Amino acid sequence: MTEERTIVPLLEPREGIPAVIADDAALTRVVEAFARGEGPVAVDAERASGYRYGNRAYLVQLRREGAGTALIDPISCPDLSSLDTALAEAEIVLHAASQDLPCLFEVGFSPRRLFDTELAGRLLGYERVGLGTMVETVLGLRLEKGHSAADWSTRPLPEDWLRYAALDVEVLVELRDSLHAELTESGKLEWAREEFAAVLGMPPAPPRSDPWRRTSGIHKVRNVRALAIVRELWTMRDRIARENDLAPGRVLPDSAIVAAALDVPRTRKALTEISAFTGRSARRHMSDWLNAVNRARALPDGQLPQPSTPGDGPPPANRWPDRDPAAAKRLAAARAVVTALAEEHHMPAENLLQPDVVRRLTWEPPEPVTDETVTERLRALGARAWQVSLTADPLATALSRLAG
Repeated sequence: MTEERTIVPLLEPREGIPAVIADDAALTRVVEAFARGEGPVAVDAERASGYRYGNRAYLVQLRREGAGTALIDPISCPDLSSLDTALAEAEIVLHAASQDLPCLFEVGFSPRRLFDTELAGRLLGYERVGLGTMVETVLGLRLEKGHSAADWSTRPLPEDWLRYAALDVEVLVELRDSLHAELTESGKLEWAREEFAAVLGMPPAPPRSDPWRRTSGIHKVRNVRALAIVRELWTMRDRIARENDLAPGRVLPDSAIVAAALDVPRTRKALTEISAFTGRSARRHMSDWLNAVNRARALPDGQLPQPSTPGDGPPPANRWPDRDPAAAKRLAAARAVVTALAEEHHMPAENLLQPDVVRRLTWEPPEPVTDETVTERLRALGARAWQVSLTADPLATALSRLAG
């Protein structure tokens, strides 16, 4: 009979809850302490997604051997470039780094060396890679995750939130050390290093040309006049949200924008009869919403938005059998190869080779299909060296069979 593992709850930071760093003098002391510390630096950031406009950090947590834990208020201390300089040579440990790096960049903190514990967990084949689950599975410790969706723009921050924030970095270095050992033992450490470098080297996403097209439910909108209503309402909402530092969804939900585009209300009364416009914030700006609808109704045909044009990539995979049956067969064969290799190496298929790379390779395969041409195409599509070494030859074999 297998003995059950005892899980120990993490209830308090080892040195207690540190005071929040909120002035330059205190920040200078933290920078000096962390510069004197040793080893990797655990870092986390708390945002106010769903409450405030944008994704800026409202708390930055750090922990390092010899320095302890620091909680920094980046609203009071918006420039962490001195900390960045002090830790330039240190390995920074983050969980799901791609989520936190953009808001850390905004405050001048740009890691040069990274260890991403979530990504390491994926490469090692862990089925669930949330921080709480990983800490429990790997270290036998339980983190309480009750405040992850809180409004971290709140000031002052409640003590139990600060405790939660400090505990998020309490054992992150220990988790890193255990995963590093597993990566080494499984022969995946170099793969992980390539992945970490790729995360750091990823350029910022360019601004979307038509961000309003991502309105949830826009697929229900069938004509260009209604699309114009979506565009005008989205633009008005974004302006109000930006001016008031509110998440757009708190000003007006996407469902309201789509409902108005479908109903085309002509009067304030008609607008108020749409259920999604009954929220307090929505009612406060009724004149703005009606003006936006009327602007869209009055636009000349030449200024109406057109249905979205295809991007530079292949069409959705579910359309391939009709558009190009041969490409659909290539995609199925390539997916089977990647899935089998992923199972062999105990990791998700999307980490072995990104789905977009597989689609682009099979939609427009190189001619002729050889090990060399597939290798070249994978590299051009951004596959890492370790991914190319594992997948190029078997993919070339599968695709050449279909070509023949």
